[in-house]
Amino acid sequence: MAFELKKEGFRLKDIFVVVDIPEATYHYHVKNFGKEDTDTELKTRITHLFKKFHERYGYKRITEELKKLGYSINHKKVYRIMREIGLKCVKFMRKSRRYNSYKGNVGKVAKNRLSRRFSTPIPLQKLVTDITEFKCLSEEKLYLNPILDLYNGEVITFEIKKRPTLDLVVEPLKKAIGIIKKHATYRTTIHSDQGWHYQHNQWVSTLQAHDVCQSMSRKATCADNSPAENFFGILKQEMYYGEKLVSYEELKERIEEYIYWYNNERSKAKLAGLSPVEYRTQSS
Repeated sequence: MAFELKKEGFRLKDIFVVVDIPEATYHYHVKNFGKEDTDTELKTRITHLFKKFHERYGYKRITEELKKLGYSINHKKVYRIMREIGLKCVKFMRKSRRYNSYKGNVGKVAKNRLSRRFSTPIPLQKLVTDITEFKCLSEEKLYLNPILDLYNGEVITFEIKKRPTLDLVVEPLKKAIGIIKKHATYRTTIHSDQGWHYQHNQWVSTLQAHDVCQSMSRKATCADNSPAENFFGILKQEMYYGEKLVSYEELKERIEEYIYWYNNERSKAKLAGLSPVEYRTQSS
């Protein structure tokens, strides 16, 4: 088969791109052609799940998804099968320069009320927020400011802009306050770093006007806001690092789609294998 493709002027690597299968999968099937395979249906299911979750899931998460579908299976078997058919999560961690909005004391610096107590059984009791930066084509940049609920890790609101203006943080805050007023059963605390946005009078006065407590990390202490940092790391690992730079508008669309997927579909071990939204709706 490989000889015939080459003879007609086609390369196998080009064919793999068109039909969207890993090269290892092709060689596996060539090697095992004619042999009886008792795991055919399972391999098909694993391949479907791998593609469904945008190739972001490794064997452990695939195992959890199979269990949700009723399979009684060990993660070691899933690992073996994924190796056999050439399915591998190629997303990877990479350090990047952290966006820093600190400009000294330009307003009010709040106490660290959370003190790294990030867990809570109460929705909307503890929120965290931060800003991160992305590079785009043509030397453009994109800035993302999400607000996350520590109850389930859900991104309850966010804003994306080309510049790190005050509106980047104030607009999602106003949306979050609308959610808090409607659904919160306990006084809310929102935690951030000491960036100038969060020291600004408009941010502080908006919190005070709606009886929301303000909390801040200590200067140059990333661990004080690790949930926000962890979210940025996961987001960039799964949909940004290793990809070609794209325009601001295309990257904005990808991030919006990712956040929806993260909230509604991406399972988390500490949420009993549920997504943040599934956990919230099943617990209510």
